[in-house]
Amino acid sequence: MINFRALQLANEQQSAYGLRYDDFARYRKHCANRTHRLRSSLKMTHGTKGKEFKKLPSLTEMDLEKVKEGHLQLLLFESERAWAYAQELTSLSLLPTNSAHSASLLHHATGRFRRAINWATQLLSLTQRLYTSHKFTAESLLECTAYLLLLNGRFLLSAPREDFESALPQLCVTRLILDILALHAGDSRDQALAVLWSDQVGPMVRWCAHQMGREKAYDVDSIVKEVSEQNVRDLVDNWDEVAGKFKKDAEHHGLGSNAKKLGKLDESRLMWEGEPVPVRNPELVDVLLKVQSAEMKMASSSGKDGKAPTKGGQGGKKAVAAYDSVLAALSDAEEVARKLSESESQKASSSTIPGSLPSSGGGQIRDMHFVHTYIVYQLLSKRIQRDLLLVDALVGEADAAGAAGITGKTISSTSTSSADPRLYPAIVKLLDSILQSLSQLRTLSIVDDNPDLSAAVDARIGFSKAKRCVNLAKCYIVIPGDKKYAEALTLLQHATIHLREARRVLETLEFYPLLEKDLEVLEESINKEGLEYKRTWLEKGGAGVGEQQGGKGQKQKKPVFFNIALNYVDVDVELMERLRERAGMTPNAASTAQTSIGSTQNRIAQATLGASKAPAIAAPKAFAPAVGPRAKAAVMEEGMSRSGTPEPRELDGNKAAGATSRLGSLLGGWWGKN
Repeated sequence: MINFRALQLANEQQSAYGLRYDDFARYRKHCANRTHRLRSSLKMTHGTKGKEFKKLPSLTEMDLEKVKEGHLQLLLFESERAWAYAQELTSLSLLPTNSAHSASLLHHATGRFRRAINWATQLLSLTQRLYTSHKFTAESLLECTAYLLLLNGRFLLSAPREDFESALPQLCVTRLILDILALHAGDSRDQALAVLWSDQVGPMVRWCAHQMGREKAYDVDSIVKEVSEQNVRDLVDNWDEVAGKFKKDAEHHGLGSNAKKLGKLDESRLMWEGEPVPVRNPELVDVLLKVQSAEMKMASSSGKDGKAPTKGGQGGKKAVAAYDSVLAALSDAEEVARKLSESESQKASSSTIPGSLPSSGGGQIRDMHFVHTYIVYQLLSKRIQRDLLLVDALVGEADAAGAAGITGKTISSTSTSSADPRLYPAIVKLLDSILQSLSQLRTLSIVDDNPDLSAAVDARIGFSKAKRCVNLAKCYIVIPGDKKYAEALTLLQHATIHLREARRVLETLEFYPLLEKDLEVLEESINKEGLEYKRTWLEKGGAGVGEQQGGKGQKQKKPVFFNIALNYVDVDVELMERLRERAGMTPNAASTAQTSIGSTQNRIAQATLGASKAPAIAAPKAFAPAVGPRAKAAVMEEGMSRSGTPEPRELDGNKAAGATSRLGSLLGGWWGKN
């Protein structure tokens, strides 16, 4: 049994050697080289140079026992070579520079087109003989028949003939055969192959019907059904017997062959808004099969129906590796879909031959653009799921090591400081990747055309930005060195704004679940952390870690408002003394003696200064003697008010220095600070 697929071989060669961009010259040269190699391998050359010319034997009259697949390929490539040359000459005749001899070019193109049909007719005759001898399948015979009918239809439509009435039956029967091949295909690749060729026939049928003035020329299916029923038995020998055998073989292989079932795409996975995604190219089928295979492996590794865990880090390294394999397959699929979409757009804008245009109505271009956008959507969604899984894995490892989680947990300054300094920068980097993927997702046409989906993506963007601000604020607290509470609090304020934006619309999104509870938990975490940062900042007096843990001589810096408050508030010294005693800071005998001396000196200072209301001149700290709290209490009892600081008079040098020194000791060490 000879296995020869004419349509499959022609599509593979056309896609690989120039016809994806309508480069007929390149494809013609490739077919010439291929036929030369086939003739050399089959020993069917015309003889070597300098010897007598040897005429080739007719392949249609060969002994069937000697016929190989190479003989069929030789006839096919000869036909493709002549057809490509005809298309090249036709395109050259349409150029303005060749307007003088365009008729000669068209005449030459017509001769090459007839030569292509001659080679295709020989191919069909040989395959019919093989089918009669049970050495050829009905599917392969139908493909060869459709190939010849398509060439005939293109020839009748080409200039200067434009015989629409004769071309319409040829094209309608071709479309009927291709529809049967697609309907009873054994796997998704064969189905996409038949659909691909069928898409080339549909616009030509519509064009013929329009030129003939038929009503409802846009309804291609009804025209094909009507015309093909009248002409199929005239154009195809033994149509009923061949079609019946093909359907029977397809049913038999579909029930008993596991290999065919493995090549079937799961249509339930290729759905968008309840409609199936149109896959009309065999190259796309190959890469999408790899994607589905990787998704099945991920489902088996996770133990769920096609989805790996995205919460809690349950999948571990295996789940991340499974996502990596799916992302690699989707990246390959995106590259193939992008190239196909670009080639279809370029071909539609540059082609000048109506009969060679695969989809002059633009339907195939729109389908390819939609499929490419759909694959990009799947790629970005899987990438977001992988990044969310990595975030949960990092948080899970930190929880196991004693660090606090980022979702639904309050992170105090102590727990944040004890966390690994590399944790929160790593989480911020992953959240940056998630935001980048969500931003690209938002710009896709299929997302922008759906208001609910676009609103859901916007909500995820706001929520991710809020989480990023929270974790970035922790980076300012957890990293050793100078802790920057002001920056952390500012970031928490930005997180609150982003969280408010995320609350507007909470639509469901399968790959990124988000509930009202998640927003409430994050908001509670932001409020608690902000309050904790403020308290710690107040306790530390705004000092950084470097100031607190510096040399022995370094002291904690008090906030400015502590110094300012003593200018307006009278301190209850007795209460402060009792607090010192309760804290275990009771003054000793030496300090008591020093207190009595200080009381006498303060009385002298009161008599000297009087009750002036002018502002006081600050005394340097170096001349301020130590005065105990009891001395301060005595002075306060005698009427010395803090709110009315007396102005020093013109005194002698020693008296003035002593007075200002006593006054500075009374007011405290902050009085002489700059």
